[in-house]
Amino acid sequence: MATFVLVPGAWLGAWVWKKITPVLRKKGHDVYTLALTGMGERVHLANRDSGIEVAVLDVINLIEFEDLREVVLVGHSFAGKVVSMVKDRIPDRVNMVVFLDAVVPDKKEGPQKGRDDWMPEHIKLVEDDATRNGDGWRLPLTDGLLVDLVDIKGADWEWFGSKLTPWPLRLLWDPISVGKNYFESKKAYILCTEGGDNVQEIIDKGLDGEYRIIDSGHWPMVSKPNELAEALMDLAGASW
Repeated sequence: MATFVLVPGAWLGAWVWKKITPVLRKKGHDVYTLALTGMGERVHLANRDSGIEVAVLDVINLIEFEDLREVVLVGHSFAGKVVSMVKDRIPDRVNMVVFLDAVVPDKKEGPQKGRDDWMPEHIKLVEDDATRNGDGWRLPLTDGLLVDLVDIKGADWEWFGSKLTPWPLRLLWDPISVGKNYFESKKAYILCTEGGDNVQEIIDKGLDGEYRIIDSGHWPMVSKPNELAEALMDLAGASW
């Protein structure tokens, strides 16, 4: 049986996995969830100086203090940055990294996926939005960012929307750096048809691992929990 560690993306906390964890555990798998510092149930710890390095340590400490081995490490959305660095730091603890509609590092060493990789107009748009709707260093999930929210409605939306917390911008702007331990690792991908990116273009560019496609928006753990659980277990080599 697999050991899953589920790392949520922007604006989310451990709560977002609430629908999928019972499905995985019912099949006999171990499942661990967490909120990254500054979001979800740890929103009270948010500060402008807490960035990607703290997020990486959030995940590493969970794995080490729970004495986990052969972890299937799942990163959603921007948390692809986090899980790739975790794999690079503690390769002996992580068996596979799964990118769930997530940011994937480029195939190069050195700093990447940081503020310098954004176009100036995009930086201005994000920072203006954070100033207009938040405190300038955190970005709330505003209506303009909900284009991928195509299949969370009704009671699900009431629950989902009530728990969102602002996203510290340092988690977006901080660059990451990965090396041999990451590049040589086992990877897998879950792509969402309505997640905001062109799934076929991603496939055509090439993926260095197996992939599964889910017909959903950017948050399948809410809208398609059974399908997501099936995809995760399939990729992890577990039977549905």
